[in-house]
Amino acid sequence: MRYRDRPTIEVSRRLPCPPAAAWEVVTDIELPLAHSPELKRVLWSTGTDVAIGNVFHGENENSVRGAWSVDCVVTEVEPGRRWTWDVHGPDGVMATWGFEVDPGREGCTVRQWARMGPDPSGLSVFIDAHPEQEARIIEGRLQQWRDAMATNLDEVARRVS
Repeated sequence: MRYRDRPTIEVSRRLPCPPAAAWEVVTDIELPLAHSPELKRVLWSTGTDVAIGNVFHGENENSVRGAWSVDCVVTEVEPGRRWTWDVHGPDGVMATWGFEVDPGREGCTVRQWARMGPDPSGLSVFIDAHPEQEARIIEGRLQQWRDAMATNLDEVARRVS
């Protein structure tokens, strides 16, 4: 697995709620604050809702990297169904994240996904220092993302029940 290939991870959950209820929760940029081990603060910089071009700012911290902040630009919105944002760091777009809500017969499926890159991120520093461990480093970070997404979807389920 190589960073340049833009590894992607996705977690989904079937919820017995109307799609509109799930959409209301997944468009709350503070959703991950409830349980995130890294995200410490998030606020709108431009605009106040999920609309293309609006920007929100996130402040993060972990024991390996320390503290860092990012600006996230909303890049795609299909109201009630899908929204995506690019995470910008000092060298460009470090990742793209998104939520999707798919209606079903008795509820909906909520999906969160993320794709690394294309530009360097904090992870790139570790990969550059240990290129022989690139796949292991990426898999470790994808597992962290997977766990965070599962926790986010647990929170969505809690809020819509």
